[in-house]
Order: sequence, then C-alpha cells, then structure tokens
Amino acid sequence: MPLEWLMGWSGSLDRLRDVIGTGIQGVRDCNTTALGTVAFLLAMFVWYCYHVGREQPRAYVTVNSLMQGVDVGSLQNGYAHCHSPECVRCAHSDGLNQKLYHNLQEYAKRYSWSGMGRIHKGIREQGRYLTSRPSIQKPEVFFLPDLPSSPYFSREAQKHDVELLERNFPTILCEFEALYKAFSNCSLPQGWKVNSTPSGEWLTFFLVNQGTCVPRNCRKCPRTYRLLGSLRTCVGNNVFGNACISVLTPGTVIAEHYGPTNIRIRCHLGLKTPSNCELVVGGEPQCWAEGRCLLFDDSFLHTAFHGGSPEEGPRVVFMVDLWHPNVAAAERQALDFIFAPGR
Repeated sequence: MPLEWLMGWSGSLDRLRDVIGTGIQGVRDCNTTALGTVAFLLAMFVWYCYHVGREQPRAYVTVNSLMQGVDVGSLQNGYAHCHSPECVRCAHSDGLNQKLYHNLQEYAKRYSWSGMGRIHKGIREQGRYLTSRPSIQKPEVFFLPDLPSSPYFSREAQKHDVELLERNFPTILCEFEALYKAFSNCSLPQGWKVNSTPSGEWLTFFLVNQGTCVPRNCRKCPRTYRLLGSLRTCVGNNVFGNACISVLTPGTVIAEHYGPTNIRIRCHLGLKTPSNCELVVGGEPQCWAEGRCLLFDDSFLHTAFHGGSPEEGPRVVFMVDLWHPNVAAAERQALDFIFAPGR
C-alpha cells in the first residue's frame, strides 16, 4: 500500500511538472491561450485581495478626529462630548443599546456566546440600570450588572500591577519632570490638554486616550509607555481605557462627576502630593501619597481638589485604568470588541 501511494504521488508530481513546463513554454512562445489564462488568474487574484480588504474592520476613528469642531458649550464636567454616532463612548442616544447589541451579536458569531450572560443582561436592561441606579453610582455609558461595588479598592485587587507601578515610580517621575520643564517656555506645551474646572487648572498628558494611543506623547515618555505593556490588567483596547499624567495646580477644584462605566478600576500613582489635597469618591475622602497607588471606582460620584499653597506646587498623579477584578477574561475580550475605538 505505501509503495502504491508513493508511485501515485510521484505520478502526480510528474503531471504537475509537465503542466508547469507547458505553461512556461507557452508563455515563451506567446501562446494566446496561456497568456489569457495567466491574465485571468492575475485578475482573480486582484479581485480576491480587494474583496478581502473590504471585509476587514473599519479603521478606528481616533478621539482627536472626533473632537474636531467641539466648542466650549459642549464641555461637561471637564469632558468634551462629541455626540458622534461613530463614538460609543460619547454618543448618548436611543440607538446606543441597539448598536451595543449588534456588536455583541457580531462578537458571538465570530467567537462564542459562552460567558456572555452578564454582558447580554447589561445591554438588554441598560436603560433601566442607568436611570434607576442610586445617585452615588451612575456610570454614564455602560453598567455591567452583578459586579461588587465599592468606592475604593484595596491594593490586593490588582496586586501585580500596583507593585509594578510603584517599583517604577522613580522612572515615571523622572519623565514627568522632563515634560514639566517645558512649561517655563510656554503656557501650554504641545501634547497637554486643559480640562474645564470651577477654579484652578487641571491639565492632562495622555499616552492612551479612550483606547487610542497618542504616539507623539508616548515618544516623550518612552519608558512609561513601555511599562503599560507589562501591566496584566491595563484596559488598553477599548474606549474605557486611559493612561495619562494628571496635574492639579494649587486652588483647583474638579466638579463632581461620574465615570462612563463600572468595568474598570482607576489607579492613581502619586508623583507629587502636596498637603491639603484630597480625592472624594462616593462621599469618602482619601489622600494621595508619593510612590503609592490609590485604586477607586470612578463610576461613583467623585471629585478632587488641591487646597495647598502655591509654594507647594502642583499635585501630580500617573493615572491608568485597570480591569475590575471580577470581570472575567472572556468578558474582557468581548468588551474590547464591543467598545473598540471607532466601532
């Protein structure tokens, strides 16, 4: 049997070699049929590439392009809402839940419905969750049901990432100080964003803004940016993921507001923490400490202020969004798909 199979295979190779040889000879002889065949195959290849290209996911719409043309009147609690139908993070409309359900169905077709119970329930009843939640916790965009809720989380919730960030405190601080030196030359160096506040100044320097990397800023903080890739629970692939340096000047008060979702934990690594600076989440005050991480759920009503003297300088934290520890791996993958930037 093996011998017969081998002889048959050898015969097939001989026939294939003859066909190829005939084709090459036909091209050399300008054989019309051969040239026509080659042209047809080339056309089919081009058509295939075009067809496959059309089926690829749409290019992500960056946050910066969505924000073009946004005026001051659209600023709410220091955040600009673009109202674009292309942006799930910013669009607040009756069609939002339909879009989310469509994205979930598309994900399930490609992968599986397994483990999607909470997400399906959350999308199906999103309107009720967002309107009937107690005023202390009201995420503005998406609420995942059955997650343990608490204004603050212990360091053990994401121990690996907390310890990694704290070990790299000197590196992050050094890159911030290099950035901050540019303020002596101009009022607002390139890459910084001014947020609306009742008093004072709140400045942010984003490395990742709503799931979209900001390459120009990342090049200015290369070691901090590389560190993000070492975090196990960083939310980096959907619109709820951010990483930035946040600066409050003395006298600054951030208006009370809610974050967009409860699927994440916001982590603040203290870089510079003058006295009389506080974060208040769900009515509970906490203070930052240099070189230490503070974890909280920003879907709770929260505010922050810097009541220190001008001589003490700004309050500075490195902020990064981490996954809520009770969001399962399958749910994280699905949420990354559903809330991909520009989807």
